[in-house]
Amino acid sequence: MAEATGPAAARILVVDDDPTVAEVVVRYLRRDGYAVDTATDGLAALAQVQEAPPDLVVLDLMLPGLDGLEVCRRIRASSALPIIMLTARAEAVNRIAGLELGADDYLAKPFSPRELVARVKAVLRRSQATAAQPNGDGEPLVAGGLVVDVRARRVERDGHPVALTAREFDLLAFLMRHPEEVFRRETLLERVWGYTFGDTSTVTVHVRRLREKIEADPAAPAHVQTVWGVGYRFSP
Repeated sequence: MAEATGPAAARILVVDDDPTVAEVVVRYLRRDGYAVDTATDGLAALAQVQEAPPDLVVLDLMLPGLDGLEVCRRIRASSALPIIMLTARAEAVNRIAGLELGADDYLAKPFSPRELVARVKAVLRRSQATAAQPNGDGEPLVAGGLVVDVRARRVERDGHPVALTAREFDLLAFLMRHPEEVFRRETLLERVWGYTFGDTSTVTVHVRRLREKIEADPAAPAHVQTVWGVGYRFSP
């Protein structure tokens, strides 16, 4: 059941089959003013997302039935709903898999509940700012065959539509607004994700996914380029 602390409280769905972890996460989120629903398995989570879409999902990787990666994949197939993934697995490959499927961020267990709340705030702040200004501002951004319509939040490459997640779109638009300027991953994490701390591999994975979607040859990107030892830049 949800427990709202105010009429404008954002709704968070916490999906975790560990009752101790779920109880702590729910308590901290409610203490910070969020309404919280819970689910203990992947199928129940998907049903809740369909019936009453939350504002954000906190999703554990290890779940009975459908695991968190499959739940993330199914949500992302039809929705840009923000997702923060939790994982007890130490291997980076499992955390990166979640980002590649479209998760906005992840935290490895054990984690600080306060850090999770800070991540939730940052992701929601970003998505709510986008919703409050759905038309964006300025003229379309153009580089060769790449066209980014910031007002409609649409991307085309050589006349064909390109499907980007909300964070991929924000990253691309930010880089295109600052052509040839080099940004460190830490700076992009702060400017695009809104985090003043966190794992910069989030940026690395999003850059790789973005290249796969907008570059003619992702292995030799013409636009989103790596400046070795520094960071990334957009070249028109």
